[in-house]
Amino acid sequence: MSQNFRTAESVSPGHPDKICDQISDAILDAYLEQDLNSRVAVEAVGGHGKVFITGEVTSLGDIDVVEIAQKVAGEIEVEARISQQSPEIAQGVDVGGAGDQGVMIGYATSETPELLPIEVILARRLNQFLYQKWPFDGKTQVTVSEHSGDFEIETIVASWQNVAKEELTEAVQEWANNCVSQYLNTRYFCKYQSCNPKLIINPAGDWNIGGFEADAGLTGRKIVVDNYGPRIPIGGGCFSGKDATKVDRSGAYVARRIAVDYLKKHQAKEVFVRLAYAIGRRDPVEATVVVDGKIKQIEGYDLTPGGIIELLDLKNQNYQSTARYGHFGEGFSWDA
Repeated sequence: MSQNFRTAESVSPGHPDKICDQISDAILDAYLEQDLNSRVAVEAVGGHGKVFITGEVTSLGDIDVVEIAQKVAGEIEVEARISQQSPEIAQGVDVGGAGDQGVMIGYATSETPELLPIEVILARRLNQFLYQKWPFDGKTQVTVSEHSGDFEIETIVASWQNVAKEELTEAVQEWANNCVSQYLNTRYFCKYQSCNPKLIINPAGDWNIGGFEADAGLTGRKIVVDNYGPRIPIGGGCFSGKDATKVDRSGAYVARRIAVDYLKKHQAKEVFVRLAYAIGRRDPVEATVVVDGKIKQIEGYDLTPGGIIELLDLKNQNYQSTARYGHFGEGFSWDA
């Protein structure tokens, strides 16, 4: 019997990289609250008591970047170096063109109600379960096996700050047992036959030093976690800290929306979408959708940056919430 293994990880909002993502998106949210036409591209790097924020902002808004960063990360030293958007970039955006070149990937699968790979959802849901109990730095990782169309959880890895191994083991077992009792014979974990995985808990030992105290963080470093997990290709750059004129973000979001729409329309198992843009140009240079291995035309969408912003209401979003666990499968407008 053939057997295929899949693995995905998730990191908590207390992880250093996710703290930086949230700082960047909190700054974006603050600018958009004051000026919906703000152009923002802000990144953060932090660790060991300090956060450095840099980027480009053109906005009528006037915000306290230091206060926002400290609200997210706590009482840390903050240094900011922010300038206006380059006029050479702005001249293309001013006429409705893309703020950069890039390739964007959209994906949807019928494996879960969230239309995401099952290993991604399992790792994320376990992470969310643990973070509700212990809101600290932490990571989860889930390996599932697929054989003859059925799935089983093979291995669960969990490393969590400020939790003893025994207590963390009990919590992971509780979550795993609920997977079976709540979802067995339902569509959610539709084909799981059992849930008796190997548990690897705090494998380097219990730990109490986490977050910025233990490690450095950087905006965009968890781009695979932010997308669809390691099995699905990654296209453009990161999302956090960028307003929707940046197609790295808006293009990826509409690619997901198209993938979801085509999955439902064709009652498909799997849909891939590829979009590609040139800086300053309105229309994509590639727009491809692949439905269960067959290429189809993308029809009925305005794929200019302005069209995407209007379709998904991208000037009126809480972007910081997207920076916590993933940009897809959490009920955003592009998941509809």
